[in-house]
Parts: sequence; C-alpha cells; structure tokens
Amino acid sequence: MMTRQFVVTGHDLSHVWAVAFLEAWRPRKIDMAPLVVTVTGLGEEDDPSENGTIRKAVDDSLLSLGTGLSVNRVAGTIFPASLWNPHRPRRELFDRFDRIWRKVKKCPANRRGHYFRRLTQFGDGRHPNQLEYIIKTYRGKNHRRSALQAALLDPALDHTDSRQQGFPCLQQVAFTPLGGGEMCVTGFYGMQYLFERAYGNYLGLCRLGRFMAHEMGLKLTRMTCIASAGTLCGGKVRMRDLAPMAGVVEDALPNGVTVAPSGVGCSPGPRVQTMWMS
Repeated sequence: MMTRQFVVTGHDLSHVWAVAFLEAWRPRKIDMAPLVVTVTGLGEEDDPSENGTIRKAVDDSLLSLGTGLSVNRVAGTIFPASLWNPHRPRRELFDRFDRIWRKVKKCPANRRGHYFRRLTQFGDGRHPNQLEYIIKTYRGKNHRRSALQAALLDPALDHTDSRQQGFPCLQQVAFTPLGGGEMCVTGFYGMQYLFERAYGNYLGLCRLGRFMAHEMGLKLTRMTCIASAGTLCGGKVRMRDLAPMAGVVEDALPNGVTVAPSGVGCSPGPRVQTMWMS
C-alpha cells in the first residue's frame, strides 16, 4: 500500500474530522501516515466550533454499534471538563479528579491507565503533576519550549511485546506560546482510530489546551493532532457498518470541500484545506 502524509486544516472541528474520516472510509490504496489535523480560530472561553449534524451522527453511531464510547467520554479521558471551574483555583480540579480516581480506575477501559491521570500523576506517584509544573515554570518566566510538554508514554509499563495494546495511543502533548499572547496545543499519537477515537481526541486536546492557556495567562488559538498512522476503525466495527454515518457526514460538509486522491488538492473555500503529500 502507498503511504502518504494527509493534512487537514480548518476552523470547524467537525469538518476537519469529517474530511479525515471520509478519506479513511473510501476504498483507497493510500495509507495516512502521518495524519495531521489542525483546528484553528479557537476561543478562550468556549469549545471549538462544531457541526451539530456531524457530532450527532458520530455519537449515534458509537452508541448503535456497541462501542461503549461517546465523543464526550473519549474527550474526558484527556481533560475532564465537567470537573473544571475556570473561576476557581486549578487545585480544585486536580483534587476533584483525585477523589474520583478510585472509581475511574475500576472501569475496564482504564485497566492500563488513563491520560489525565498520567498528566497529573505519572508513574509510581512520586513524580510531579506535569500540568502544574508546566504552568508554574512558564509563569516563573521559563519559556523554554522543551519545558512546556508532558509525556504520557511510560516505557516501564508500555514497552511490551503485545501485538495489540490499546493504551496509550497518545504519547506526548506540547503547549507552545506563539507570540502576541497566543498558544497552540499539539498532541502526538502513535496510532489513531478515526471512527472510535479521533473526534473525541481532538475535542479533548482543545479542552486541555484551553485549560492550560487559561492558567498560563495565554489564549488558545490552535490545536494540532499528529498521528504517525491514521486508520478507519478498530475492534469489531466493519467498514460497511459505517456507511449510514458516512452518508450523513458527507451531506453535512460545506459545498466544495474535496480532496485529490493523489498529488496535492485543496478545497476552494477557506473553511477546510486538505492535501495529500508524497
């Protein structure tokens, strides 16, 4: 199979996810490796712009196909937005998560770990809260970019000979000041399932970035997610199972958003830009 980089950029999270999903869903002999998705135009106070029809189609399909997932549930593994009050000290968020962790870790899906737990208590528990460190070092005038990143891969636990492991797909998150008081968040995945996980991954990264920007005194304007490989789905979900959702998603996209099957192609409008790159 031919392998090429696939890049999607746009203001609407639903639209950029939909373009990547449809490219994976259509039968092609081109593999997305890496898959690079960027959502721009983010605001400090709200979630990114979304298309309600596309979001509902994803959630309905996740439910009907028995995945046990939803967009919010996936996003919550990266950042538990319901526990955060931006008008209260951030310590309250960390304390609230600590209090519910005993229950959260009992979920079978978390048997190998949990992303927000690794961001706030890594390894054996003796390591510092990575998010707290990043906030404090930045506000202490240390703007070295290599200091403003958090690791989620734990070699002691994750380097195994298992052929399928499931967690952690998210390996690293970086919070990068852009100048002018703006910031971007970048997540790196070893593998990404576009149906089950990608939409929630993008939303979770946006929410995590908004929290960090708020605490660092910056404004989040961009989220980029880099997957070393993007694939349609995992588990027992089959390509034909996704046909009804794919039809709804394609109909909900803005007119004129297209992708060239090879070479480089861009949409004619500014909302979404896509390209295949050799």
